[in-house]
This record gives sequence, structure tokens and C-alpha cells, in this order.
Amino acid sequence: MSTLPRFLCDRMLGQLCRYLRAAGYDTLFGNQGEADCDLLRQCHEQDRHFLTQDQLIIEHKAALGVAFILPNVELDQLALIVGEHFQIDWISHAFSRCLEDNSLLVAADAAALQRIPPDARKPDEAFSYCPGCGRIYWQSSYCKRIRARLLKWNDALNAS
Repeated sequence: MSTLPRFLCDRMLGQLCRYLRAAGYDTLFGNQGEADCDLLRQCHEQDRHFLTQDQLIIEHKAALGVAFILPNVELDQLALIVGEHFQIDWISHAFSRCLEDNSLLVAADAAALQRIPPDARKPDEAFSYCPGCGRIYWQSSYCKRIRARLLKWNDALNAS
């Protein structure tokens, strides 16, 4: 089994970061104003690809081998570019990571299940829990919209 690629998105790519996490990819978000050299160093240390739209990143020697510069295009186009380049499977590992903090999700325990709104509970539905931030995931309309977009991207990549 091959190891899934790992990513760090700069602050221009927050939406892409969220969808990579939704697809189950270990993706960090550099949104705290960190310097490019620090983000690039982190990518080298953690074996991550640095996704950015900053054309000037190539001026950093540390960008060599880790930086992948994306054009300034819509999210759907970004997903197809990244998907093709890194052979992303948008579906196989979907909803295995928290969209907020990137933690691996676990099955919700009894305490977490008590926090789920009663109108959201359905018999035999699986609920996941983020041990990092405490967020609970289920097949909400929000998650269904994300899954539909992931399926669309996966289908587009498989058709090409």
C-alpha cells in the first residue's frame, strides 16, 4: 500500500485545505502569518508538499522539491490540478479527518453521542468524533454537499 501524500496549504488555499482534509489527506493550513521559509522548512521536516499560489516562492531555495505552485483559478479547477498531479483519490478515505484541525476521526463514544441534536439522530447511522476539537460528524446535509463535490472531482479525474 502506498502512503498518501501529505500537504501544507498556505493562507491563500484555505478552501482547498478543507476539501483535502474532507478527502482524508493529512493537510495543514498555514494561516497564522508564518514566514514562507518557516512553512517550507516544516514541509521538509514533515515530508509534506507545499501548496501555494505565490509565484515568488520559487525564490526560496527551500521550495525546491516541496513547493507546488497553483494558478489563481476556481476551487474546482484547483482540485483537478492537484488531483491529477498527486493522483488524489477524493473518495476512498473521505471523512476520516476533522475539517477543522486535521485530526483523525474516531467512532463517537456515548458521551459524544449525547451532544448530537435529537433531530439529527437516525437509527443505525454512524457518527464520528474528533478527539482534537470535539467536533462530531454525521451524514448532515453539509457533509452530503461536500461528498457530492468530492465525487464530482473523482469522476472527472477518472474520466481523463
